[in-house]
Amino acid sequence: MASIPSATPLTAFMGSDLEIARQANLKPIAEIADRLGLPPGTIEPHGHHVGKIPLEVIEDRAIRKPARYIVVSAITPTPLGEGKTTTSVGLAQGFHHVGKTATVALRQPSMGPTFGIKGGAAGGGWSQVVPMERINLHLTGDIHAVTAAHNLLAAMVDNHLYHGNACGLDINQVAWRRVMDINDRGLRQIVTGLGGKANGLPRETGFDITAASEVMAVLALADSLEDLRRRLGRIVVGWTPDGHGVTAEEIGCAGAMAVMLKEAMKPNLMQTMENTPVLIHGGPFGNIAHGNSSVVADQIGLLGSDYLVTEAGFGADMGAERFFNIKCRASGMQPDAAVLVATVRGLKVHSGRHRVVAGKPLPDSMLTENPDDVAVGAANLRRQIENLRLHGVPVVVAINAFPSDYPSEHDVITAVAREMGARVETCTHVRDGGAGAAALAHAVVEAAEEPSRFEMLYPGEMPLSEKIDTLAQRVYGAEAVDFSPAAQRQLDQFTAQGFGHLPICVAKTHLSLSSDPSLTGAPTGWRMPVREVRLSAGAGFLYALCGDIRTMPGLGASPAAARMDINEMGEIEGLF
Repeated sequence: MASIPSATPLTAFMGSDLEIARQANLKPIAEIADRLGLPPGTIEPHGHHVGKIPLEVIEDRAIRKPARYIVVSAITPTPLGEGKTTTSVGLAQGFHHVGKTATVALRQPSMGPTFGIKGGAAGGGWSQVVPMERINLHLTGDIHAVTAAHNLLAAMVDNHLYHGNACGLDINQVAWRRVMDINDRGLRQIVTGLGGKANGLPRETGFDITAASEVMAVLALADSLEDLRRRLGRIVVGWTPDGHGVTAEEIGCAGAMAVMLKEAMKPNLMQTMENTPVLIHGGPFGNIAHGNSSVVADQIGLLGSDYLVTEAGFGADMGAERFFNIKCRASGMQPDAAVLVATVRGLKVHSGRHRVVAGKPLPDSMLTENPDDVAVGAANLRRQIENLRLHGVPVVVAINAFPSDYPSEHDVITAVAREMGARVETCTHVRDGGAGAAALAHAVVEAAEEPSRFEMLYPGEMPLSEKIDTLAQRVYGAEAVDFSPAAQRQLDQFTAQGFGHLPICVAKTHLSLSSDPSLTGAPTGWRMPVREVRLSAGAGFLYALCGDIRTMPGLGASPAAARMDINEMGEIEGLF
């Protein structure tokens, strides 16, 4: 492709994502439902272009042949992102250009990042979900329902403590914090109950962003309303002095939480710029939780098209690994192929020779032709291809092309991918929509026809410490794991309490294969520190904390919220 050696983003030549989104020829949501194979009258409209899908359609269409199941992940992302969502949307559109039908399933964007640095989070250019304003701002209120259900449980816990504490909760071991869907560093650590006895018991607590709520992870992993209710009941809100975990069921709140989430349990139906069906549902945090959209959305999508494309958050060492070992373990569904998104600029950063900062222009050194930097950074690409192949899944590398790329740099990525036994295609779906991902779609069709050899990385009966060690060494490239005394005690306690069969979600930085965000490429010779292990009994996994993980982001010096407004015609401005 012809290169444009400039720091100017591609959208500058086409208009902003919002301007492009407003050029879409949107179809009525009933027509999109028909393309998904839903019977007439099934969809519950929320305006002209968004609808809710009742869960009954899963059972009604269970006799249909399921689609090919495609997961999209990426190299270890830089602060700029590598374009997983855009590629997922572009690939789904691309299938239609090669005579196949497709649906894409994505997480719902959190408004915290939308008003922070990230801005819009549903694709870009001519490969995005529309209406853009709807998906990035409230949609049908699912995230708010999760916020309310989570905070109801927090209120019930404080009320339980106030009215005698019949369950014997240790006030210093209450683990259930509050959540909100806005970035606010001032709420990370707070004290509640001040102002006298009538205001409750003073105690230290804090807020997380709603995407980090265990309730959000439960919503994304439950396969029915009944399963949702059971999982909510199993949530552990804190501990007694003798180590008993007190649950939401014991507090008496699980039923009310299920009531609040009844409508949120239904996936949302939208469309791409080319009217491809999109299922938007769930939004679990990519560090603390499993970072994938919902099981029920995938179940619906698998019964409505030739191909279902779903995105796994962050790099293949995190989102894809959890897709395989947490989501697929819970759902019983098996992927047919994996797409790994790579960018020239991302691999240049992984050379360790450049530094990028979110929200700031690329340094000039990254915009010159330099295939040698790409080759050095390709150590990360190799490792992430290996991480996908560990699970027996055919891999297709998608080179997400930017105007500042050079053909020689693409050639390096192509050579490395082929050397690793992966198919590879260069994509221009941001500029060209589905046509720019048609070659990628062809490659995925071929990959998905290979015999399935999918397998989990570890069995459920493997001891918890060995599961963590397996992830650290085989996926992240660590030399060994160092468990703090507290973490080892917690592992022993959870095993004794019957949680030893659960999968592991490692909470670490997404900016490195290691637990240190400053280590680029594919670092070796490092040791992974596990300082604490926490239980998500409702979601059905344990998470090991490695390093400093923020569960409530803060706003930057120039937050996106500062540029957003309503013009005199009532249109939203500044939502990029």
